[in-house]
Amino acid sequence: MAAGWARFAHRFGAYYRSSEFWTPPRLKTREWMFIPFGGAPPIRHKGFSDMQSVRNFLSERAMHSCFYSTAYWERPFEMKMADKNWLGADLIFDLDGDHLPGVTDRDFPGMLEVIHEQAWSLWNDFLEPEFGFQEKYLQVTFSGHRGFHLHYRDPALFHLDSEARREMVSYIRGEGVDVKGGLARYHDLSSEGWTRRIRDGMGGMITKLQGIASKNDGYTRELKSLHEGLKSQSQREGRKSTKGQGSIEQLAGIVSHPDRARRLRDGNFGVLEKHQSLFLDLLKTDTSVVLGSAGETDEVVTIDVRRQIRWPTSLHGKSGMRVCEFPLSRLDPDGSNPYSPLHEALALSTQDLLTVEMTVDDSIAQFEDKVYDKQTGDQFEIHEAGATFLVLKGWAKVIA
Repeated sequence: MAAGWARFAHRFGAYYRSSEFWTPPRLKTREWMFIPFGGAPPIRHKGFSDMQSVRNFLSERAMHSCFYSTAYWERPFEMKMADKNWLGADLIFDLDGDHLPGVTDRDFPGMLEVIHEQAWSLWNDFLEPEFGFQEKYLQVTFSGHRGFHLHYRDPALFHLDSEARREMVSYIRGEGVDVKGGLARYHDLSSEGWTRRIRDGMGGMITKLQGIASKNDGYTRELKSLHEGLKSQSQREGRKSTKGQGSIEQLAGIVSHPDRARRLRDGNFGVLEKHQSLFLDLLKTDTSVVLGSAGETDEVVTIDVRRQIRWPTSLHGKSGMRVCEFPLSRLDPDGSNPYSPLHEALALSTQDLLTVEMTVDDSIAQFEDKVYDKQTGDQFEIHEAGATFLVLKGWAKVIA
C-alpha cells in the first residue's frame, strides 16, 4: 500500500459519511467485502439489509476499497461458503487496461482511451449483436482505476454455471475459433461473427504490417505489441509455441508489396503462402476483446460465479477516483458525449491544492484538461484529487 495513505484514509472516511450511495439490486442477498487502509486483512462475509447500515459501517473505519458479491446468497453473512447457499449471479465483464498487450498504465490517459474502445467493442461487436443482450439489463461502470465493468442482470441468465460462462468468454476472446473455416464467407457482406470481424480488421492489420516493413516511427513498439498479443492468445489456447517477431517481420515483408496487399484486401489469402495462419492469428488477436483476469485465481471475472466486484459510488483505493455508473450511450468513444473518467470520476477536491514530489520517471497523468508528464524529483502544486491519485499510485509523495 502506498506510503502517506493516512491523510487520504481520513478523506475517504469523510466522503463515505456524506455521499449518496448506489444500492445493489437484491441488497439483502449480497455478500460484502472491505479492504481497510493500513494493510489489515480484508473484511469479508458482511451482509446488510439497508444502505444506512453500510454507511454506519463505513463511518466506523476508513476503507481502502469496497466490494459486493456478483452472486446472490440466501445467507450472505455465513462464514463458510458452503453455508451461504448460492442462488445465482450477475454476469460481469471486467475490462482492465493492465492486461492489454503493449499498453502500460504509466501513460494513464492513453491506457484509458484504449480500454474505453475495447469496452465499447465488447458490447457493440459481441454482446448485443451476437448474444442478443438487451440494454435494459445492462449497467455500465468505470472501475475507478484502469478500466470498465459491464454488469448484466437478465434473470434468465442468473443460473448460468461457470462452464457456460467460460464458453461465452472463450468465443469473445477467439479461443479455439476456426477463423480459417469462415473465410469461405469472406465476400458475403451479410456475414456476422468472426467472419465480419476478420473482414473489418483486414485493412488495419495490413497497414500495421506495412509500417513494420518500412520501419516507420514506432514500428518496434507495434511489432512488440503484435507479438505479445500472439503469446497471450497461445497461452489461453494451451499452445506451447508461438511465432516470433522474426516471423511477423517476414509476413510484413510480403504484405508490403502493393499488389499482394491489394489481392489480400480482396480476400485472396493464398498470397500469404505459409504465413496465412500467422496472419489470421494476428487478425484474431487484434480484433478480440481483452477481458481482465480475476487476480490470483487467474480466471476471468465473468467465469467466477462467486466473484466480488467494486461497488459503484465507492472510491478506488489505488487511485482515489470514484467507481461511476453511466449510460450505455456514453460508452461509445466516438459518440456525441463519451464518458470521461478523467473529468467525471474525480471525487475529492479540485480546489484545495497540495504540493507533491514525483518519485517515478516516465509517468503521464491527466486530470480534467491538464496533462502532467513529470520525472523523479519534480515538485509542483496540484489539486487534492490529483495528489491523491499520484500518491496512491505510488508515483509521488506529499511534501506540503
